[in-house]
Amino acid sequence: MTMQNRTHTCNELRLADAGKHVRLSGWMENVREVGGSLAFVVLRDYYGTTQLVVEDPKLLETVTALNKESVISVTGTVRERDNKNPRMATGDIEVVPDSLEVLGKCRYNALPFQINRSREADESLRLKYRYLDLRNPEVKERIILRSRVVAALRAAMIEEGFLEITTPILTASSPEGARDYLVPARKHPGKFYALPQAPQQFKQLLMASGFDRYFQIAPCFRDEDARGDRSPGEFYQLDMEMAFASQEDVFAVLEKVLPPIFAKFGTWHRASEAPFRRIPYREAMETYGSDKPDLRIDLTAQDVTNLMEGCGFGPFEGQRVKAVKVTDFTGTRKQIDKLCADTEVISGNKVYWFKVDEKGEIAGGIAKFLQDRKEQVINALGLEKNTLVALSAGKNLAAQKTAGVLIRQLGALCPNHMDAEKYEFCWIVDFPMYEIGEESGELEFCHNPFSMPNGGLEVLRQARCGQVDPLTITAYQYDLVCNGVELSSGAVRNHDPEIMVEAFSLVRLGEEDVKAKFPAMYNAFCYGAPPHAGIAPGVDRMVMLLAGTESIREVIPFPMNKNAQDLMMDAPGEVDPRQLEELHIALVPVKPADGE
Repeated sequence: MTMQNRTHTCNELRLADAGKHVRLSGWMENVREVGGSLAFVVLRDYYGTTQLVVEDPKLLETVTALNKESVISVTGTVRERDNKNPRMATGDIEVVPDSLEVLGKCRYNALPFQINRSREADESLRLKYRYLDLRNPEVKERIILRSRVVAALRAAMIEEGFLEITTPILTASSPEGARDYLVPARKHPGKFYALPQAPQQFKQLLMASGFDRYFQIAPCFRDEDARGDRSPGEFYQLDMEMAFASQEDVFAVLEKVLPPIFAKFGTWHRASEAPFRRIPYREAMETYGSDKPDLRIDLTAQDVTNLMEGCGFGPFEGQRVKAVKVTDFTGTRKQIDKLCADTEVISGNKVYWFKVDEKGEIAGGIAKFLQDRKEQVINALGLEKNTLVALSAGKNLAAQKTAGVLIRQLGALCPNHMDAEKYEFCWIVDFPMYEIGEESGELEFCHNPFSMPNGGLEVLRQARCGQVDPLTITAYQYDLVCNGVELSSGAVRNHDPEIMVEAFSLVRLGEEDVKAKFPAMYNAFCYGAPPHAGIAPGVDRMVMLLAGTESIREVIPFPMNKNAQDLMMDAPGEVDPRQLEELHIALVPVKPADGE
C-alpha cells in the first residue's frame, strides 16, 4: 500500500517485513527517553501503533523537543524487537528512523486528558475536546462500528428491494409530539421553516406518489431533553415505508434485516431469530410492567390484589397489588433493602417484600400480615423454599410500572434469572389509539395520529356516538423492543381521508383543521393512496446496544451535552445583529422566573 507520507500504516508491519526501508506517519502517542542516548516512541495512526527506536543523536534531539500528540513522518528500517510485546499487533518489530519530518506540531505541553484514558475524564472536557477524545482507539472504534452498521443496514435494505430516497430538511412545522427547531425564512418575514422531527409525512406522500418501498438513513430533529438513550437535538433513524403492506409485512422485513447485523456486529453474537414475539400492549403492562420489556429476564408480575385483600397491611387497602417472585434467591437482607430503595427512587413508589425461607415459612418484610393465609399465598403463587416475593401497590398503572422496575432491578441482581449476553427482540402491538392527556385532561392521540385504528371507520363512528369507549380502541401501531430498549415505533397508516377526519374529530379537530395542519397529505390521499405501513428504528440506539454502552453519546461522532450545547463549537451562540435584522427578528429580554 503506497500513500502520501507513508508506505505502510502503523498496524501493518510484521516480522516478515524486517530489513525493509519504510515510511510511517502518525501521532506521537508516547516518548520514553533512555539514558540520553535513545528514545522509544509509540507512533499511532487510525489503524494502530508501531514502536520507533530513535538512536540518531540529531533525531533524538528533535523528538525529545516535541510535545506528545505531535504529528510526524519518519523513514527508517524495520527490525525484530528484542523484547516483543504480544499486546501490540506490531509487537514483534520496531522501526529505527534515519529521517524525521514534523507534519503537525502539538503546541501544548499539557493535554486536557490522557488520550488512551479519555473515557475516564469529565464528560464536559471530552465534549469540548472531542477531536482529542476521538483519538482514543476505544472511542474511535465505536464510530467505526457505527459506520459499518449503517453500511450493513443500507445494503440489507437495498437487497430487500427498498429504494433510498432523501427527503427535505427544511419543511413546515408539524405537530409530531415534540418541539420543533424553527428556522426563520429571510424572504418571508414572520414565517418559519421547521427541521423535520421525522420524515413521516414525506414518506407517506412517496407511497401516494407510486413508490413501492422507500428507505433512508434519516436525520431527525427534536428540541427535547437528553437522557441515556436519547440525544438532544438530532438523531438518525432507519426510516422505511412499504406500499400495499400489512403489519406483518413490516415485521418480516426487519426480522430478516436486523438479527444478522446484531449477531455480526454486537458485543454478544446471539440474537433472536424470526419470528420475534408479539406481545399486546396491555399484556406487556400486566405481565412485565413495561411496554419495553427486557425478555432476557425470566421474571414476570402477577396480580395478587384479591389474594392480599383484607390482610391488614395499610398500603394494600383499596389498591392494585402486583407481585414478582424470584426462585432460588440467594441475596442478603442488605441487598433486598437496596433493591427496595433503588426501585423507590426510580419509580417514585414504595415496594414491599417477603420470602419463603429454607423451612418453607413466610418470613421477613410484611410476613406478619400474611400468617393467617400462609398456605393460600404459597399455593396461589406456587412458592418454593428460598423464594423472594417483591410487591408493588397503587393505582393500576403505578402498580404495573413499579413492578416493571422491580423486574429490571431483580434481573440485574440475580444472574440466574437473566441471560444477559444476547439480543432479545419483541414486538409490542395493539397500542391504544387514544388516551386522556395528563395536562389537558381531555382525549388525545396516544402516539401517532396517522395510525389506522383496529375496526377502521366503523369503530370511530361508534366512539363518536358513545357506543364505544374511545379508550378501548387500539391501533395498528407497534414498537420494536430489544433488551428493554425501544428501538422504534411504527404503524399501518391511515391512508383514507374519511377515516382520518373521523379519527381527528374525536380529539376536537374538524375536517378544516386536518386540511390546514396536513394539507399535502390530506390532498394526496384524496387523489387515491394505497394502504401502506412503515417503521423507523433508531440508528443511534441500535449502535448503542451493539457497542454495549449505556450512553448514546458514546456512539455519536460529535454529540451535544445534556443541555443541548455543542461545547466544542460553542453552539448555540449569539449572532451578529445584522443577521437578525436580515431575518426580521428582534430579541426581547428574558423575563426572570418567579422569585429571582
